[in-house]
Formats: sequence, structure tokens, C-alpha cells
Amino acid sequence: MFKPGALNGITVIDLSRLLPGPYCSMMLADHGARVIAIESRKFIADGLFFNTVNRNKEHITLNLKTNEGKQIFFQLIEKADVMLEGFRPGVVERLGVDYERVCKTNPKIIYCSISGYGQTGAFVDRVGHDVNYLSTSGVLNLIGEPDRPPSIPGIQIADIAGGAMNAAIGILLALFNRQNTGKGQYIDISMTDGMVGFLPAALYFQQLTGQDPRRADALLSHRYACYNTYETADGRFLAIGAVENRFWQKLCNHLGVPEYAALQYDDSRRGEILGYMRATFKKKTLKEWDKELADMEICWSRIQTFSEVLVDPLFREREMILELAGKAGQKQTAIGVPVKLSDTPGSVRSAAVDFGESTSAILKELGYSEKEIKDFAETEVI
Repeated sequence: MFKPGALNGITVIDLSRLLPGPYCSMMLADHGARVIAIESRKFIADGLFFNTVNRNKEHITLNLKTNEGKQIFFQLIEKADVMLEGFRPGVVERLGVDYERVCKTNPKIIYCSISGYGQTGAFVDRVGHDVNYLSTSGVLNLIGEPDRPPSIPGIQIADIAGGAMNAAIGILLALFNRQNTGKGQYIDISMTDGMVGFLPAALYFQQLTGQDPRRADALLSHRYACYNTYETADGRFLAIGAVENRFWQKLCNHLGVPEYAALQYDDSRRGEILGYMRATFKKKTLKEWDKELADMEICWSRIQTFSEVLVDPLFREREMILELAGKAGQKQTAIGVPVKLSDTPGSVRSAAVDFGESTSAILKELGYSEKEIKDFAETEVI
């Protein structure tokens, strides 16, 4: 039986594109919000329409540089709760859809801007992408091997964790505040700020030791054998995360080196212990280690490939990997909802919407006739 989501009754107008904003609005849509995504038709030529983050949404095309397009936009804003945008600072002012003007139409609106470096500061006009926000925040300098250049992660950490997730948190906080005060507000999300917020452990160790953390040379990053990655005989990899001594001791006993248990963080023997562990784990295949270590409490795990994750029984059972029926009846693999609520669970109710698919339906909802909609298309309003 379908249960309503926690955000049922909330309407979000999403002017963002690419990944950070659309991921944020997908999270809201997963939990019941009505999300109407708006993009100019010119953006489809970029080939960067990530439809994997457009499930549970409606999508319309609208040219905000036309008077008619702006009029339609403000009709939507009248009944909206949240507006989300991800343009460079200053663009919404030039388009005439900035917070001050939107507030005049809907004083209770919660208006969230996601940008690379924020709406203020020396970098306000600087362009960038995920790698730039990671590097400026210092996070990138902590990723990779010590004797090689920093490694760019294969996922967009700043876009999603620094931008989308912080924006969702900000929107939920503002909705809660509005419930108590009746007032909307403006939210300024900087993806670079978000990544600086990922550094509390690095700050702790810097204050403790007086030294800057170094790439692949920290307690939780390859310095010690108890928290490391190892190659297996078949060229695969596994991870050991035995930070607590009780886990490390069990591993050492199992591998026949109980004397290493008390030397977990001994820098004078660090190289020796690492060498032993590397040689030992390379003697067997990942499958053999999986069978041998499966039930041991030592904080170990396989390093899985993307394809393995998609078929992993754990993620199927947890409904993190789903099979949806596409519009043509074909099966589509989708990523599930990670935030799991008991009474108002999120859900994947509809597959990703196509670019502009909802335009006519929403315009009709606003009272426009077939002829008016056809005229809008011919004059490039939509």
C-alpha cells in the first residue's frame, strides 16, 4: 500500500540543471514533494541532461528571457513552497527571478541558491566544477597516493555531498522554521563551503599533532596496516578498517602474527607490518578471502565494482537498487531512496521524466488553451 511521503503537499520549482540542484530536488521528490523542473530548450543541445536524477518529477521547458515565459514562471511561483536555482551568482537578477522579486509574488517562498563558491566573497564570480571545489577546500589534496598527484574521485562529491545534500538540509530547516514563524527565507549553499565542512577529523589531528594532514599518510588514510587496502591474488582488492585494537587483534591472530596486535600504531614497525599484510593478502583470491573472513569481526570488506553493486543481494534487499518499468515497458535499473522513514517512507513512484515532457500538461493546469500552448512553442516561449 502506498504511503504518503513526509513532504506531501510541498511544491518545489527547480530552475537548476546538471547534478547538484536536480539531485537535491530528486531527494525532495522521493519524499513526496511535487517538483516541477524548468529548463530552457537550448540546454538539451548540451547533452548533459542527467535523467537519472529526474525521477518522481515533472519537467517543462520555459524561456525566462521572454515576457510570456516569465509570466508563466511567476504563476507557478504563486503556489510554490520552495524555489531552487543553480546559476552563477548574478544570473537570476539578470533574468528577473531573483529572491527579492520572487518574494514580492510569494512572501513565504523558501529560495535556495546552489553555487560553487557562494553568493559572497572573493570567488563569487569564479567558474568551476566538482574538482575545483574539492581542490579549493583542501579535500582533493588528501585523496590519492603520497608520491603522486592528487586523485580526482570517480564520483561528484562536492556536487552531491557539498551542494545537493546541504541544500536539502537547508530547505528542510527553512520549512520547519516557516511552520513556526510563517516566514520564508533565502538559502546560500556553496559547494566549496560544503567540502570545508568535511574536514573536522583533519582539523582534530592537525591540532593534536601540529602538522597538516598528508595525502595517504594519516590514521584513517593508509598510514597504518589496520586501515588500508590490499591487492589479492586475482588482481582484486579488499579493505581493512580495524581501527579498534580488538578487531586488529583478531585479524593478527587469524593471520598467524599475534605479536603485531600490540604494534598497531607503532611507527618504528609500520613498514614491516604493512609489508607483511600486503604479501599475505596477495596469496589468495578475493573470493577465497571472502569465504575465509566473512564471519570474522574485523571490519573488512570487498572492494566491489560498479556492476557488482548493481546485483548485490544486500542492496536489492535494502531497495537501494531497483528495477522500474520504463515508458515502453522495458526494465530500467534505478538507485533507491537512502533515507528510510518508517511512517512516511520515500519511494520511486515514476521513472525519469523526459526533457520538457510535462510542459503542455502544466500549462493546461494553469489555464492555457491548446492554441496558446502551440503559439508558445512557435515563438520559443517553451
